[in-house]
Amino acid sequence: MTIRVYQYPKCSTCRKALAWLEARGLTVEKHDLVAEPISLAKLTELLRRSGLPLTRFFNVSGESYRAGGFKDRVPSMTEHEKLVALSKNGKLVKRPIVDVTGKDGDAVLVGFDEKAYAAQFR
Repeated sequence: MTIRVYQYPKCSTCRKALAWLEARGLTVEKHDLVAEPISLAKLTELLRRSGLPLTRFFNVSGESYRAGGFKDRVPSMTEHEKLVALSKNGKLVKRPIVDVTGKDGDAVLVGFDEKAYAAQFR
């Protein structure tokens, strides 16, 4: 099983999620999504695999979201425009995104919800 965590090192929620995973002996690959934003192709794949609405991928409490006026813009944007915006600015992305692949399962978790993590990593 491979666990890839798209995170921002300064984000307290990301640090909590990583600590939770590491406390359970899970090895993770960390990717700083601000220093190196997630590609459009990868975001599209993560969205598809997550089964979540695209709006869940936006960090609605972040400065980039507020400064960019995304609260007003998102409802009229196409899916492609939303994905492009997320792929260009890692701070717009809800974090962390945990990408799990391998023989033990395939999942995408967005944000840190301890119950969802516990269900995925039994």
